[in-house]
Amino acid sequence: MRKGLLILGINHGGHDASAAIMRDGELIAACEQERYTRDKHSRAFPSDAIRDCLLQSSCAIEDLAEIAYAFDPIMHIQEAYLRPALQNPERIQRIIDDAERIRDTFLVEKLIRQETGFNGPISYRNHHLCHLASAYFPSGFDDAVLTSYDGIGEVESGVIAVGRQGKIEVVHNETIFPDSLGLLYSALTYFLGWQHHCDEGIVMGLATYGDPDRQIPGDHRSYSEVFGEIVELNRESYGYRINRDWISYHRERNTWVSPQFGSVFGEKREASGEITQHHMNIAAALQKRIEEVVLSDLRRVKEETGLRRLCMAGGVALNCSLNGKVEKAKIFEEVFVQPASGDAGTAVGACYLASAENMARPMPERHHNFYLGSGYSNNDIKIAIEQHGLEPYRPDDLFESTAEELEQGKIVGWFQGRAEFGPRALGNRSILTRPFPASMKDYLNEKVKFREVFRPFAPAILYEYLNEYFDISQESPHMLIACEATELGQERIPATVHVDNSCRVQSVRRENNARFYGLLQAFHNRTGCPVLLNTSFNVKGQPIVNSPTEAIKCYLGTNIDCLAIGDFLLTKD
Repeated sequence: MRKGLLILGINHGGHDASAAIMRDGELIAACEQERYTRDKHSRAFPSDAIRDCLLQSSCAIEDLAEIAYAFDPIMHIQEAYLRPALQNPERIQRIIDDAERIRDTFLVEKLIRQETGFNGPISYRNHHLCHLASAYFPSGFDDAVLTSYDGIGEVESGVIAVGRQGKIEVVHNETIFPDSLGLLYSALTYFLGWQHHCDEGIVMGLATYGDPDRQIPGDHRSYSEVFGEIVELNRESYGYRINRDWISYHRERNTWVSPQFGSVFGEKREASGEITQHHMNIAAALQKRIEEVVLSDLRRVKEETGLRRLCMAGGVALNCSLNGKVEKAKIFEEVFVQPASGDAGTAVGACYLASAENMARPMPERHHNFYLGSGYSNNDIKIAIEQHGLEPYRPDDLFESTAEELEQGKIVGWFQGRAEFGPRALGNRSILTRPFPASMKDYLNEKVKFREVFRPFAPAILYEYLNEYFDISQESPHMLIACEATELGQERIPATVHVDNSCRVQSVRRENNARFYGLLQAFHNRTGCPVLLNTSFNVKGQPIVNSPTEAIKCYLGTNIDCLAIGDFLLTKD
């Protein structure tokens, strides 16, 4: 196989460790370390992810032209530690406390070479520029607004830019720690009793049950009014400020909200504690304020640039409710959300930035196929099935046989092709059921997923029927834009419609995923319904299954009825 210009991108040093490989500007592999070490949002060096990227790319470490690291360690040390200490002597203590962390950051090149054996050039790329590039170049938009909102990069927590003809120009990068929408959302995730940097999606789901305009018990203000004080919008320009009176994460690690926050909103909810209307209202007010801030920035940049398309990345862009508000506001004609918008996606962005420097005229190219992870042959799968003492039955028509099981209300594990890159299961590592009746949602939760009852499940739909079932003006291939169900959708697929009539829809084209499209088509032919309920192939607290063995163990250890794995179909009948 031809080698070409090979770039390896790495994300490491925080959560969501990952790797990606690009050949001559084309993304050919992208893997997340959590899928191998089985610890969600892994912080381990992505050795396994790198190894699999090399395997999927049919190349060796010595074939690489460059390793692009999605973080600038020197900028981070200067801006996060040295400059603040020069301005405020009290910050010297933070340098002392974080001395080991600073040392590890400074010596990252030694770690990379030790773990990879690579002797060639290593480049360091700005965290938020990696986010922006990861969304801009695969969007296919020549000219677009680019946004990245997350917890923190080197020191920035958000950047707004424009992409024109393959060049990225920063418009605003002055929002820096501790002013951070991502860290505020993590702080409230912790306060509401879940795990920060992990369970923010749970809080997003909870928010739809709350009323942000309700008055806070024992206070004269509404939840929304207080969050307006917590996040102060810059009316004159871009950005916002987090009022330091309400937070504590900037002063002391592993603390999140201040005593003032507790005096207004009460004690932190424990993980096993009751979820009350009060907690729902807090989540709703947080969600509403995040949306207000982002929409304010977007309206301003649209007015100043006149650009008609938007690319979104950064951890906040995983908030599909926010993305739905952006789409519905019609500020832009089309929105592209990077499917691995969290920090895992910066490995892809690092590849794009490094490749762009080596190409005569790098241009965005439409790339919606993010099935870039691990893949296994039918022979690999057959061996794994037999190792578990099972019979590897191979039906004449896998799609028809699986659709028949789904029609009967069975829960199906669907393990096909290469794994998706990013946190959403997009039809290759999925658990599927029919989307009706409404009780199918509770049945799936009770039998397999074991997660909070208020969390919604997503619909996957044949692209041709998207507008019959959903009120959305563009495709949504990566399950990252929430929209409202039409009357037909409410009637026919109630198990995928959330309490506020929203759906986190995935539109499926044949050219993006032929096998998943084939299954949807077979189900449609049998039932007249072009939709399946699609959720990730895992149980609560675990990463999505990555290998045939993991898929079979999950199938055997839960109440999944059938497993369609490669060309084989296993059933428990």
